[in-house]
Amino acid sequence: MAVPVAFFAVFFAYPVAAIVARGLRIDGSWQFGRIVDVLAQPDVRHVLWFTTWQALASTALTLLIALPGAYVFARFDFPGKQVLRAVVTVPFVLPTVVVGTAFLALVGRGGLLDELWGVRLDTTVWAILLAHVFFNYAVVVRTVGGLWAQLDPRQEEAARMLGASRPKAWRQVTLPALAPAVAAAALMVFLFTFTSFGVVQILGGPAFSTLEVEIYRQTSQIFDLSTAAVLTLIQFGAVAAILAVHAWTVRRRETALRLVDAATTARRPRGTGQWALLAGVLVTVAVLLVLPLAVLVERSLGAPGFGYYRALTREDGGTFLVPPIEAIGNSLQYAVAATAIAVVIGALAATALARRDAGRFVRGFDALLMLPLGVSAVTVGFGFLIALDEPPLDLRASWILVPLAQALVGVPFVVRTMLPVLRAVDVRLREAAAVLGASPWRVWREVDLPMVRRALLVAAGFAFAVSLGEFGATVFIARPDNPTLPVAVARLLGRPGDMNYGQAMALSTILMLVCAVALVVLERLRTDRSGEF
Repeated sequence: MAVPVAFFAVFFAYPVAAIVARGLRIDGSWQFGRIVDVLAQPDVRHVLWFTTWQALASTALTLLIALPGAYVFARFDFPGKQVLRAVVTVPFVLPTVVVGTAFLALVGRGGLLDELWGVRLDTTVWAILLAHVFFNYAVVVRTVGGLWAQLDPRQEEAARMLGASRPKAWRQVTLPALAPAVAAAALMVFLFTFTSFGVVQILGGPAFSTLEVEIYRQTSQIFDLSTAAVLTLIQFGAVAAILAVHAWTVRRRETALRLVDAATTARRPRGTGQWALLAGVLVTVAVLLVLPLAVLVERSLGAPGFGYYRALTREDGGTFLVPPIEAIGNSLQYAVAATAIAVVIGALAATALARRDAGRFVRGFDALLMLPLGVSAVTVGFGFLIALDEPPLDLRASWILVPLAQALVGVPFVVRTMLPVLRAVDVRLREAAAVLGASPWRVWREVDLPMVRRALLVAAGFAFAVSLGEFGATVFIARPDNPTLPVAVARLLGRPGDMNYGQAMALSTILMLVCAVALVVLERLRTDRSGEF
């Protein structure tokens, strides 16, 4: 645990504490009354209200649309199911900047809906809600569908034989068993939408602002660190509460159910109703998930002769100091370095957490590992600039700063992927190897590693995908001559003109394809134990 604890203390807790202290400590004294002053501001109360309201609405809408899909993947067996599963998961690994750009191409000015019917939804709350459903659809399908597939259908059949109608049997038998998984999925969706940044930044316009967007505005545009610090503390408290409830629901799901092999519960659809349900899910996936990405690709090809893509190779002397195409190489290099860091830190943490004799401190650290997913990435990025600017950690001019920030987001995925597999390793195998004289390092190398190798590769793939798309922290610390793909897309969208818009679409398409390739590799490596998030 020493290395993971030190890593999170230096590169997460210290920068966040530094930015909060800089905002709340004025003239050498703490100004905690500033918290009350900030909360009394009408604009801040409006941001808090909108952040909470849109997160609740996004969560409810995602559950409403995705639960039928979870049932279809859990109970139906049909041709192309594995391909469709990969298609459904693609949006989750896409950077939020790409999601925002895709919906901008669909519902924004000059988008598909604008061209066909003169309808624009950008700068409206509906664009934000639909983009959040697009991004989180896979969370519900994977979390709820994974458990649903393992529930014994004979329990519901027994209830029907005893006289219960189909709705009553589902409500009294299946729903209580699914409740912990539904609650866990809802909490994760709420967490992701509560801290939404890239989607709201691109689609919301000046009318809508979440806590994350407001923190970015206060730090980078208004330079009011005091208000930003208060908003960071509020978001931190909310995220901690959400994660605590999520940990409780996950423990209920793990300890309260008796499960069966998922391969035995899926069957071909039977009857008009089941085929209609399958058709409805396929139409939903096509319209909600595939169409925005298809429009994104179509807009990137709008200039003759791949003009937008060719323009990426030229310097413009304004937005970038280098040709935008170099952002691809920069992102890949940063993501590889971030993946290496995340795998080392995450594997060490997962190994410690998997021990059955782990103490209370170690188990508590498991919850803390999830905080980087919910704490403001903007705060972390700006905290890097403030805290890591003097010896012995003067990293502000170093390229390693970007991979370190990206690795903070990747480590939770590594831990969540490897931990179930490590816990499944029979402890007697380790004990036998130790009795035969193997050192602890050799025991891990000879016993654990062969069993978790595939999970380790899956974890590395997830870490690579999320590192590639990290935007909130990178937008602060990426150097102008070394932009990443998400930062380059955001800068191009921030400039007027069709050429800048087309280049943003082209870069987003490239970023989407790289993430999709990484996902295809993940699906080929996926196992029943290591394939769920």
